[in-house]
Amino acid sequence: MQSRLSKSLFLGLAVLSLGAVSVSTTAQAAKKTKVTSTTNLSYKGSKRNVQSNGKNALYTKPGVVKGAKKVLSKNSMKKFGTSSKSKQYFRAYQMAKTNKGTHYYKVVSMDGKYRGFVYGGTKKGTFAGGIKKAATTKNATMPSTTTMYFAKPGTQNVTWSAPRYTQYGASTKVSDTTAYANDELTVTKAVKKSREGTLYYYVKDAKNPEVNGYIYYKALTATKPSNAFNDKTDVKVNFKTTDGTDVKSTSLTGLKDAKGVVSTATGTDVSTDAKSKITPALADATLKGTGYTYTATDTMNANALAGSIKTGDTVTLYVVKNQNANTKIHFYGYKGQVSGSDDLTVYDGKTASATTVVFPSVTNAFTGTADTAYTASDVEAYLTANSLKTLYTPSYKDANGVQTYVKYDFNNADAGSYSTSVNAHAFYKATVVTGKASPVDVVTPTTPVTPNTSYVG
Repeated sequence: MQSRLSKSLFLGLAVLSLGAVSVSTTAQAAKKTKVTSTTNLSYKGSKRNVQSNGKNALYTKPGVVKGAKKVLSKNSMKKFGTSSKSKQYFRAYQMAKTNKGTHYYKVVSMDGKYRGFVYGGTKKGTFAGGIKKAATTKNATMPSTTTMYFAKPGTQNVTWSAPRYTQYGASTKVSDTTAYANDELTVTKAVKKSREGTLYYYVKDAKNPEVNGYIYYKALTATKPSNAFNDKTDVKVNFKTTDGTDVKSTSLTGLKDAKGVVSTATGTDVSTDAKSKITPALADATLKGTGYTYTATDTMNANALAGSIKTGDTVTLYVVKNQNANTKIHFYGYKGQVSGSDDLTVYDGKTASATTVVFPSVTNAFTGTADTAYTASDVEAYLTANSLKTLYTPSYKDANGVQTYVKYDFNNADAGSYSTSVNAHAFYKATVVTGKASPVDVVTPTTPVTPNTSYVG
């Protein structure tokens, strides 16, 4: 009896021991799951647009790797997948493979707010698991009239490289369409945002190609702007240089006579009303972007306004060309929109991070006549000429103590006007590199050399 009891106890302990070994082995296997390779996805961005389906959560690292923290839950990812907002699509830009043969994709939401890894299945190059391919826009019917103009020129409803949030990094082509108010635009394509159903037209401006881009269809009109001069009610104001070169002109319309009644005949004295409207503010608005300045107290201008002004007249005022303005450039790590982008700053030689860049020394300033317009292509040309299209941070330790650096590649720039007080904007896409030294990691020279980074705003 005692012998049988002893054997039973022995067998029971053996079974428990095997169970413990099994549990221990499983736990060890789970702990050993690790990323064996990472690949940056470099093919066309529109083919890397994806949407989530709620089958998997979004993590700071592949979800099976130790230390992975949840960014968005399965429930949140499901909501993003059925969202009616384009900004909740994702762009895949990196693929990680584990030693278990599984693949994880690093993605970023179209508004740049959320970023992390999501399970993508076991087949390389296929979006599966927690994500699937997404068509963020769909073709739409072209308008019957393809010749258009800006309906309300200004800073609202400008042209974009793609309808906002339908492509990661979509940006404005011009920030203000006022200067292009009379330009003829040709519609060459029509698309609708898949989620919102909003209609956009792609327009081309033969006169100013920098305007070319997508624009909300209601921001256009088929009606040509009317600039007809009425010599019974209007006075023309012409700004020119002292050598006789015409710079810009505008019209004062619907002018009133001395009794406060709108003129109905050519040659009506409208001096008081006209002079009250010929102000520095009018000149500034008319001359914006030309690179010339009007001074009301200038003797020639004072004399021009001393006499009477009648409907049908042309008042000639004189302007002076501005000096050159060295314009600084503000560099951004782009995250889908300007407001959410990272400010890239000059590395101080002490504390490195994901946004401290070793900018090269540059002697040439980005410069042009103050207040004249520059295009996004002008900014890019400057960056290219001065080896500024690819930038690097020094190496630093990430949250897990791993040697890391960030490579920034030029993405786009904004158009603007040369100014000593308003910076130009250049945007860069970031690629995080781990386990390697940065190309800008160098031994500090005995005699430190301070690079010229005065171009950085």
